[in-house]
Amino acid sequence: MSTTILGLDKQKTENLVNELNTLLANFQVYYQNARGLHWNIKGKNFFELHMKFEEFYTDAQEKVDLIAERILTLQGTPLHTFEDYTSVSRVPVGKNISNDVEAVKLIIGSLSELLKIERTILDLSDEAEDEGTNSMMSDFIAEQEKTLWMMNAWLG
Repeated sequence: MSTTILGLDKQKTENLVNELNTLLANFQVYYQNARGLHWNIKGKNFFELHMKFEEFYTDAQEKVDLIAERILTLQGTPLHTFEDYTSVSRVPVGKNISNDVEAVKLIIGSLSELLKIERTILDLSDEAEDEGTNSMMSDFIAEQEKTLWMMNAWLG
Protein backbone atom coordinates (compact mmCIF):
# COMPACT_ATOMS: atom_id res chain seq x y z
CA MET A 1 0.00 0.00 0.00
CA SER A 2 1.30 3.40 -0.99
CA THR A 3 0.78 6.10 1.64
CA THR A 4 0.74 9.90 1.84
CA ILE A 5 2.93 11.99 4.14
CA LEU A 6 0.05 11.75 6.64
CA GLY A 7 0.30 7.95 6.56
CA LEU A 8 -3.01 7.54 4.70
CA ASP A 9 -3.62 5.24 1.75
CA LYS A 10 -2.92 7.30 -1.41
CA GLN A 11 -5.84 5.94 -3.46
CA LYS A 12 -8.34 6.47 -0.65
CA THR A 13 -6.96 9.96 -0.12
CA GLU A 14 -7.36 10.80 -3.82
CA ASN A 15 -11.01 9.69 -3.60
CA LEU A 16 -11.45 11.91 -0.54
CA VAL A 17 -9.88 14.88 -2.32
CA ASN A 18 -12.30 14.44 -5.23
CA GLU A 19 -15.31 14.39 -2.89
CA LEU A 20 -13.94 17.32 -0.87
CA ASN A 21 -13.65 19.28 -4.12
CA THR A 22 -17.28 18.42 -4.85
CA LEU A 23 -18.19 19.74 -1.40
CA LEU A 24 -16.08 22.85 -1.99
CA ALA A 25 -17.87 23.60 -5.27
CA ASN A 26 -21.27 23.10 -3.68
CA PHE A 27 -20.38 25.30 -0.71
CA GLN A 28 -19.30 28.07 -3.09
CA VAL A 29 -22.70 27.99 -4.81
CA TYR A 30 -24.46 27.87 -1.41
CA TYR A 31 -22.34 30.83 -0.27
CA GLN A 32 -23.33 32.87 -3.32
CA ASN A 33 -26.98 31.93 -2.87
CA ALA A 34 -26.89 33.13 0.75
CA ARG A 35 -25.27 36.42 -0.36
CA GLY A 36 -27.97 36.93 -2.98
CA LEU A 37 -30.73 36.17 -0.48
CA HIS A 38 -29.17 38.60 2.00
CA TRP A 39 -29.12 41.35 -0.63
CA ASN A 40 -32.53 40.71 -2.19
CA ILE A 41 -34.86 39.61 0.62
CA LYS A 42 -38.01 41.74 1.00
CA GLY A 43 -41.14 41.77 3.09
CA LYS A 44 -42.21 41.60 6.72
CA ASN A 45 -39.42 39.15 7.63
CA PHE A 46 -36.70 41.33 6.07
CA PHE A 47 -34.82 42.21 9.26
CA GLU A 48 -34.87 38.67 10.65
CA LEU A 49 -33.85 36.97 7.39
CA HIS A 50 -31.39 39.65 6.25
CA MET A 51 -29.34 38.96 9.38
CA LYS A 52 -29.82 35.17 9.19
CA PHE A 53 -28.60 35.02 5.58
CA GLU A 54 -25.54 37.07 6.53
CA GLU A 55 -24.85 34.53 9.27
CA PHE A 56 -25.17 31.73 6.70
CA TYR A 57 -22.82 33.25 4.12
CA THR A 58 -20.25 34.18 6.77
CA ASP A 59 -20.30 30.60 8.05
CA ALA A 60 -20.10 29.23 4.50
CA GLN A 61 -17.10 31.44 3.75
CA GLU A 62 -15.28 29.97 6.75
CA LYS A 63 -16.19 26.42 5.74
CA VAL A 64 -14.98 27.01 2.16
CA ASP A 65 -11.58 27.93 3.57
CA LEU A 66 -11.53 24.89 5.90
CA ILE A 67 -12.43 22.54 3.05
CA ALA A 68 -9.80 24.01 0.72
CA GLU A 69 -7.15 23.78 3.43
CA ARG A 70 -8.11 20.16 4.13
CA ILE A 71 -7.72 19.37 0.43
CA LEU A 72 -4.26 20.94 0.53
CA THR A 73 -3.40 19.02 3.71
CA LEU A 74 -4.28 15.83 1.83
CA GLN A 75 -1.90 17.00 -0.95
CA GLY A 76 -4.68 17.80 -3.39
CA THR A 77 -5.50 20.98 -5.32
CA PRO A 78 -8.72 22.78 -4.42
CA LEU A 79 -11.05 23.78 -7.24
CA HIS A 80 -10.95 27.55 -7.58
CA THR A 81 -12.82 28.73 -10.66
CA PHE A 82 -16.51 29.45 -11.13
CA GLU A 83 -16.45 27.17 -14.16
CA ASP A 84 -15.27 24.30 -11.93
CA TYR A 85 -17.87 25.09 -9.29
CA THR A 86 -20.83 25.22 -11.65
CA SER A 87 -19.79 22.06 -13.50
CA VAL A 88 -19.64 20.06 -10.25
CA SER A 89 -22.31 21.65 -8.06
CA ARG A 90 -25.62 20.00 -7.23
CA VAL A 91 -26.82 22.77 -4.92
CA PRO A 92 -29.74 24.56 -6.57
CA VAL A 93 -28.90 28.04 -7.82
CA GLY A 94 -31.15 30.81 -6.55
CA LYS A 95 -31.58 33.83 -8.78
CA ASN A 96 -33.53 37.00 -7.95
CA ILE A 97 -35.26 35.47 -4.93
CA SER A 98 -36.83 38.08 -2.67
CA ASN A 99 -39.74 36.09 -1.18
CA ASP A 100 -39.11 34.84 2.36
CA VAL A 101 -40.61 31.36 1.97
CA GLU A 102 -38.87 30.76 -1.36
CA ALA A 103 -35.58 31.95 0.18
CA VAL A 104 -35.84 29.62 3.17
CA LYS A 105 -36.76 26.71 0.88
CA LEU A 106 -33.60 27.41 -1.15
CA ILE A 107 -31.52 27.25 2.05
CA ILE A 108 -33.21 23.97 3.02
CA GLY A 109 -32.60 22.47 -0.43
CA SER A 110 -28.99 23.62 -0.41
CA LEU A 111 -28.24 22.25 3.05
CA SER A 112 -29.89 18.94 2.14
CA GLU A 113 -27.52 18.58 -0.83
CA LEU A 114 -24.50 19.54 1.27
CA LEU A 115 -25.44 16.94 3.88
CA LYS A 116 -25.57 14.18 1.24
CA ILE A 117 -22.04 15.03 0.10
CA GLU A 118 -20.77 15.35 3.67
CA ARG A 119 -22.16 11.93 4.59
CA THR A 120 -20.40 10.40 1.59
CA ILE A 121 -17.16 12.06 2.71
CA LEU A 122 -17.76 10.87 6.27
CA ASP A 123 -18.00 7.27 5.04
CA LEU A 124 -14.91 7.63 2.84
CA SER A 125 -12.86 9.32 5.56
CA ASP A 126 -13.83 6.59 8.03
CA GLU A 127 -12.77 3.93 5.53
CA ALA A 128 -9.48 5.79 4.91
CA GLU A 129 -8.87 6.22 8.67
CA ASP A 130 -8.66 9.98 8.05
CA GLU A 131 -9.70 11.38 11.43
CA GLY A 132 -9.07 15.01 10.40
CA THR A 133 -11.59 14.92 7.55
CA ASN A 134 -13.93 12.70 9.54
CA SER A 135 -14.02 15.15 12.46
CA MET A 136 -14.63 18.12 10.14
CA MET A 137 -17.55 16.36 8.44
CA SER A 138 -19.07 15.34 11.78
CA ASP A 139 -18.98 18.95 12.94
CA PHE A 140 -20.47 20.25 9.67
CA ILE A 141 -23.24 17.63 9.71
CA ALA A 142 -24.31 18.27 13.31
CA GLU A 143 -24.47 22.03 12.73
CA GLN A 144 -26.33 21.80 9.43
CA GLU A 145 -28.86 19.30 10.75
CA LYS A 146 -29.74 21.79 13.48
CA THR A 147 -30.03 24.60 10.93
CA LEU A 148 -32.33 22.44 8.79
CA TRP A 149 -34.55 21.78 11.79
CA MET A 150 -34.72 25.51 12.54
CA MET A 151 -35.46 26.50 8.94
CA ASN A 152 -38.20 23.86 8.73
CA ALA A 153 -39.62 25.15 12.01
CA TRP A 154 -39.59 28.69 10.56
CA LEU A 155 -41.66 27.45 7.62
CA GLY A 156 -44.19 26.05 10.09
